[in-house]
Amino acid sequence: MLVAKNAIEVLQNSKDENLYSKLVAQINKDFQLSNLYFSFEENISPIQLKEDFTTILSNLITNKYDDYLNFVYRVDVSESELLKIKEKDLPEIVDQIVFLVLKREFQKVWFKQNFK
Repeated sequence: MLVAKNAIEVLQNSKDENLYSKLVAQINKDFQLSNLYFSFEENISPIQLKEDFTTILSNLITNKYDDYLNFVYRVDVSESELLKIKEKDLPEIVDQIVFLVLKREFQKVWFKQNFK
């Protein structure tokens, strides 16, 4: 299972377990189900995925907060985990949210892979 401390570790774990393409597909699926018209190419690098995902979430938080809430709800990020974020600067807050979303998306694909 996942023992990661940041978004890059989540992405590296997904590559190590051969779940990276499924993780990207799950993110794209949750974007679509949230009526957000973003998607990532399956072959995007983990670093680029994190950067692009951070930009998207930052934009949603600052400009389309309802869409951000809908997406986080769709992904099923724990509200208690979100409330634990203590950072004060928006970029640091967004980094923590990206980590929580990627961690949850990884859990989804890991469980699907191991308990199908």
